[in-house]
Amino acid sequence: MHDFAIIVKAMATEKKDILLSILFGFTAGITAVGLFAASGYLISKAALTPPLYSLIILTSTVKLLGITKAIARYAERYFSHRATFTILSNLRVSLFQKMVPMVPRLFQKYRSGDLLSRVVGDVETLQNFFLRVFYPPIVVTIVFLSTILFTSFFSISIALILLIGMLLTVVGIPALFAWRQKKIDHDVRNQRSSLSVQTAEFLNGFRDLTIHQKVEATKQNLIQSSNAYIREQKRESLNKLYSESVNTFLSLLVTWSVLAIGSFLISSGQLEGIFLAMFVLISLTVFEDAGPMAALPVHLQDSKHAATRLTKVTAETSHTTDRQTDAIRLTHARPITAQVRGVSFTFPGEKRQALKNVDITFPASSKTAIVGPSGSGKSTLFMLLLGLYHADTGTITLDDTPMDQIDLDSIWEHTAVMLQENHFFYGTIRDNLILAKDGLTDTEMTEILRKVNLDHFTLDDPVHEKGDNLSGGEKQRLALARAMLKNAHLWLLDEPASSVDPLTEQSIYRHLFKQAANDTLVIVTHRLTNLEKMDQIIVMDHGNVVEIGSFNELMQQKGYLYEMKQIEKNLL
Repeated sequence: MHDFAIIVKAMATEKKDILLSILFGFTAGITAVGLFAASGYLISKAALTPPLYSLIILTSTVKLLGITKAIARYAERYFSHRATFTILSNLRVSLFQKMVPMVPRLFQKYRSGDLLSRVVGDVETLQNFFLRVFYPPIVVTIVFLSTILFTSFFSISIALILLIGMLLTVVGIPALFAWRQKKIDHDVRNQRSSLSVQTAEFLNGFRDLTIHQKVEATKQNLIQSSNAYIREQKRESLNKLYSESVNTFLSLLVTWSVLAIGSFLISSGQLEGIFLAMFVLISLTVFEDAGPMAALPVHLQDSKHAATRLTKVTAETSHTTDRQTDAIRLTHARPITAQVRGVSFTFPGEKRQALKNVDITFPASSKTAIVGPSGSGKSTLFMLLLGLYHADTGTITLDDTPMDQIDLDSIWEHTAVMLQENHFFYGTIRDNLILAKDGLTDTEMTEILRKVNLDHFTLDDPVHEKGDNLSGGEKQRLALARAMLKNAHLWLLDEPASSVDPLTEQSIYRHLFKQAANDTLVIVTHRLTNLEKMDQIIVMDHGNVVEIGSFNELMQQKGYLYEMKQIEKNLL
């Protein structure tokens, strides 16, 4: 049951609809049994030419039961599906709320296709948990027990046959096929996940596959994966059909047994013949509700596997969402002091440390440049400052408040961020800029485009998915424009001008330093220009801080930065 904790928790908010579904499901089932029982009795009674009023009463009862069955069945479908859709909605919201703060960490552990398969396919799969697994057995059991209790007033033998039939069709056969289904379902889900991963990578990497002439080979692998998935689906369907066939056979066998025992009891004078048709029709009707139980093993294993996969994802984020409940919010609108003390960090699944015992202070209103070769840990440090990664050891504080006590939303609210890789949404320039802050005017956005030398664009110009119609420099400047529109007091900019020409770079930095004059500004760069304007320069290499100081101080020391500067001069 632990695997289903995620869906049971979502169901807890819909107790009313769940109870109504069970109530109307039982009503529909028991009235169906009553309808056919009354019909069988009416047929037998009519053959004996009883008084007209008794036939009128029986006929009216049959009509009333028929109307009640139809209304109850409609209500049962209405409330059960309403509960299911609301449960799925609550589950999606809860899942995304837990995942969003830890998206970078999740992408370190899960491939994008697999993650998409979980948050879309597995959530959709769980709709069958309530509709096919949770409440149908409850309804069927209550209907069966009520029917057996009614039948026992006329014949204990026939009631016992119905009880044995119930145990076989509701418990025995589903349990047997659930065991058979377990391995089949595991293979189906694995093949589906593999197909999702390969499809996502094929689409995302299609341009590179085309350039390297690997499209056909990759397509063949994708087709093989698709065929394997289809084969597993076929096995799953055959097992389900086999279960339904066995269940149907047993149901009919029980009905024949009721007919045979009933005939024997009538011939021996232990049962009135007028009740035989009623018992046969009761048996046929009550086992109609047992039919869906044959598919229960498939839906049970499917739901269990989906719930387990989702639980693994949410377990990655549990510590984050737990701490957000009573976290402190950054509400002040002033420059922030950030401190990094003894921080070490290793990416999941790797032995090499990305950061090693890092100690840095970013004073309020200071301007800091972090420089160093590729892979030195500069961008990783940014992710830690944003709360997107969590340090293995050490502490990070913002205005003397530990990061693990701060509401992540408030950190992002007061931080202007530009990452090394920035996402651009399909739409227009306006759509991609307005993400920065609510209430932005066209005038503000047009002015910021001018400051980053993108005034050749209009706000209505299109942006393709991932910004594919923009050059590298245009993407970089558009991302910087988005950060500048945020107008925050802590700036974290990763390579803000590495893809632009020197003249454009000088223009951008001039506007940037003017806007962030009183703010805390931290820039990651591998280019050694404009460092003279910085209050401090942090030089990193292989996850270590190797030098800290102003530009003049580091030049006088003739250490790592000095050597890098000399190499740059020689290259130019």
